[in-house]
Amino acid sequence: MIYFFYGEDDFNIDEEIGRMKAELDPNFLEMSYKYYSALETEKLNFNDLISILKTQPMMFGKMLIVIDFYKSLTKTYDDKEIEQFEQAFQDNTENTDIVLFVKFPRDDDKKKPDARKKLYKLLMKQNAKEFAPIPTYKPELGQWIKNRAKLYDLEISQDGAETVISMLGNNLRQIDSELQKLAVSVYPNKKASPDEIKEYCTSNEDLFALSDALMKMDFSTALSEYNKLLDKNHPLRILATLQTMVHKWIIIKANSGKLSPFELMKLTGMKEYPIQLAQGKMKSTSISDLIKLKRNLTECEYKIKNGQAIDTEREVADAFIVR
Repeated sequence: MIYFFYGEDDFNIDEEIGRMKAELDPNFLEMSYKYYSALETEKLNFNDLISILKTQPMMFGKMLIVIDFYKSLTKTYDDKEIEQFEQAFQDNTENTDIVLFVKFPRDDDKKKPDARKKLYKLLMKQNAKEFAPIPTYKPELGQWIKNRAKLYDLEISQDGAETVISMLGNNLRQIDSELQKLAVSVYPNKKASPDEIKEYCTSNEDLFALSDALMKMDFSTALSEYNKLLDKNHPLRILATLQTMVHKWIIIKANSGKLSPFELMKLTGMKEYPIQLAQGKMKSTSISDLIKLKRNLTECEYKIKNGQAIDTEREVADAFIVR
């Protein structure tokens, strides 16, 4: 079957793909599972891509092919090429599952693929599923946190879930990482109180001085505060928190004067006073610089997770510099 996964919630896209991969025979995983990253798909020409879509299983059993389709979906194809895509989809066998996924950065104004493109219309006829973030004001987020904690043999109350949200927002990847750390920290206890969550989880508040400097594009101060945080935090944890924060800053900067305080609160999950503080601190900061900063952080995270970063700490520090 052909699957088309898209949206801003990259964590749940990865989770869904992971569940599909777990169903494969582990004895033949090298032959039955193929993953094509963004770097690999950028180098593929059209014929290579079609050839991959027509791949047949090497042995008995299921085969799973996962393709980062972001770049491919942004390209323009003529009618003959669209026909080849359609034919490849039709020729897909029941023993081959192909997942084409598109992860949109949270500061991407599109949020969805261009519905005018013929390839998009074709993909939407397949098993298409959108993965959207859970807003912080929705009760589903608190329930997700409690359910996720159970995977790590940890119980969190409703108050505890709300504490997590107040500290981390709705970044599921960061929340999941903090829950794992929390489960280890409170062991052998299997319950975590709101006070323990505040003690052991990395809060957005821990990055206050760093974020304050970045809001003002004060890079020397930002680097100094970053070095202080490294004493008790891994660079990736700092990076994950900043990703969420900068996303909120972009929303605030882009919509100040356009939306009411209540609307900004709903979009960001922040309270009114912190929003007002952020507006004041970013008064002289352009939205283009904030977008560049977000892009730097996203590219940095990609390099680290794909093993391209030689010095992780330095890679994160370099991402702070907006040129």
